[in-house]
Amino acid sequence: MDLEEIRDFLVQLARTAGEMIREKTGKVTWDDKMNSVDLVTETDAAVERMVKEQLASKYPDFKFMGEETAHGVLTADPTFIVDPIDGTTNFIHRFPSSCISLGFAVDKVPVVGVVYNPLLDHMYQGVQGKGAYFNGQKLPLKPPSELSLGTALIAIEWGSERSGPNYTCKTQTFANLAASDGGMVHGFRSMGSAALNLCSVAAGTLDAYWEGGCWAWDVCAGWAILAETGGAVVHGNPGTDKAAVDSRVYLAVRAGSNQQKFIADFKSHIKGSLSY
Repeated sequence: MDLEEIRDFLVQLARTAGEMIREKTGKVTWDDKMNSVDLVTETDAAVERMVKEQLASKYPDFKFMGEETAHGVLTADPTFIVDPIDGTTNFIHRFPSSCISLGFAVDKVPVVGVVYNPLLDHMYQGVQGKGAYFNGQKLPLKPPSELSLGTALIAIEWGSERSGPNYTCKTQTFANLAASDGGMVHGFRSMGSAALNLCSVAAGTLDAYWEGGCWAWDVCAGWAILAETGGAVVHGNPGTDKAAVDSRVYLAVRAGSNQQKFIADFKSHIKGSLSY
């Protein structure tokens, strides 16, 4: 299969979907899914329907997994893994940090990724073995430097689960990473989009992103882009190293020296573990 051809088609689809998203940003009503912060709109469904139909027409032999129509489990078959609007809450509020995330995985490994933020016209793309780019500029955007927890800017998200052991693990870990007697990181950023968080790690503008609770469609495209920059995605829990695209607990780290030491240092500050 021609991965670059697939990338080019996904870029085309992303721009078409971007027009739909841009037109409706901040102008929609929504429904709750799990709770009042887990939201979906008619535009999510419309974008996914358009993407699914176009991919089925162009690549009828490949499977499809989308956030709004996901059924069954991810297999080793070539599969498009799609989030029509990642950052739906931002989309509703017209906060300019939402995107369409179009990933393609083979043997459950992300090999093509396209992430497009239509409000800012930010296009990220990556193909296995061919590099990753932001609006035509090769990623990362600056030379990789040494990684250190004490100088790190880290992406975190609160998620839609606001009670229970996972929420406790997250909030206690955030506090430990921030504390003067803990990691003493430079700071946290919450952009409300897993895909855009991963792309910022790929760009080198964020050092790491720790997440639990998101899904394969949230991370597949960004993972493919990050991998092409020398960044790494590992399991986000202490004691577990290898992450799968559908493992739901992730630690993404930018390219740079001391990457493995940084991962170990980060995990030493996690309070407990996440379970999804």
